[in-house]
Amino acid sequence: MTEVHVHAVHTSAGFGQELRRRRLEAGLTLADLAGTVHYSKAQLSKVERGLKAPSRELARLCDAALEADGALVALLPGRPAGARAPETNSDDEEVWVMQLSADGPSWFQPVGRRQVIAAGAASAVRLGLPGVPGGGPGALPEAGGGKLLEAARALFDQHRRLGQTVGPEFLLPGLIAQTHSLRALSARAGSRTRQGLLGLGSRYAEYVGWLVQETGDEQGALWWTQRAVDLAAAGGDRDLAGYAMVRRALVTLYREDAEQTVALARQAQDGALPPRIRGLAAQREAQGHAIAGDRTACMRSLDRARDLLARHTPDSDAPVIGTMHLPDPVSMITGWCLHDLGRPREAAAVMDEQLAKVPPHALRTRVRYGVRRALAHAAAGEIDHACALTTELLDGAAAVNSATITADLRRLARVLGRHPRNPSVRALAPALGTALTTTAHP
Repeated sequence: MTEVHVHAVHTSAGFGQELRRRRLEAGLTLADLAGTVHYSKAQLSKVERGLKAPSRELARLCDAALEADGALVALLPGRPAGARAPETNSDDEEVWVMQLSADGPSWFQPVGRRQVIAAGAASAVRLGLPGVPGGGPGALPEAGGGKLLEAARALFDQHRRLGQTVGPEFLLPGLIAQTHSLRALSARAGSRTRQGLLGLGSRYAEYVGWLVQETGDEQGALWWTQRAVDLAAAGGDRDLAGYAMVRRALVTLYREDAEQTVALARQAQDGALPPRIRGLAAQREAQGHAIAGDRTACMRSLDRARDLLARHTPDSDAPVIGTMHLPDPVSMITGWCLHDLGRPREAAAVMDEQLAKVPPHALRTRVRYGVRRALAHAAAGEIDHACALTTELLDGAAAVNSATITADLRRLARVLGRHPRNPSVRALAPALGTALTTTAHP
């Protein structure tokens, strides 16, 4: 028996013993607990006897049902030995651009800085460089800088709107080219225009990082997020470094690493940072506490997030950092957290209410949180309703082609898979299986 297997058996036995102790202390039979968490009595029996390792979902559901305050979740194995927080490559001598090969697009291959500057200058004509025929080499007149920034900002807003309805592979080539253009043009601009170009370029790079994560490429996402920080710093904005911590915490959140998620989110709550960045960081911290099963710390972080985001004063001259399609982001994240805390029925009620407020054109947002909503309904035992909700989402999931959405679709498929005889599950299975093989893979 291998050391890893011995550890798994030991962990399962320890969890099972504690689960049984708490169940009996609560005066519940196996059948009672099975009915509450919507797992079979036979499966719970195997978990209690140490014959089957508990899934994280089951541990969270049992933790909530038995009011264990995270004690059962804490018995699950943590990160593998040697695992670290995600890191970025800060080498500024190379950047990544899309290259095509016979096997399809390879989004991020290192190329030299000179090649990038040349590419940026070549694409400058798309931004309508004032006073420079054809966008060729030459100084950028300060007087025309405002129009250039206005055009680049309008193009960015257009990309973000389009990003709600199409997959990242359609947006990334243009966004990457424009990011390099703004960086290259800043070298030929006056100080005021240069600062604006670098600031906007940083937002382009941050959005590229988000889309790259939607393709399932964590390393590429972190790389582009660091480029955003570098561009912002060059333009005099040091605050975006705080938001980069929030983005890194999203990577660790999807790795189910509660400790690193909370640690990174706390680093981004420095009092010197703007309220919006600290508010988004507090939201992420809440999600970290949720996957650790700590309801009290989670709700405290959500309260702090709501207070901080309420203090934010929108700046019409700068793109919004973070989501722009959730009317009440803290409430939606509350629903997300309640699911991860093993309280799916409460989560479903919150997300039902919040999704009704998301505008119809925000397809990616509606699908992302819609899948979470369906997952909550399924975990609450509302299988037919969950299947109906999922059916409505599959076309949208295929359109936006998101690795993060696919990760939740896989979780949903596992929950529904526990009910193989349910007619709604059987009817949905072919379409759901097709969606999981044709969308992005995490």
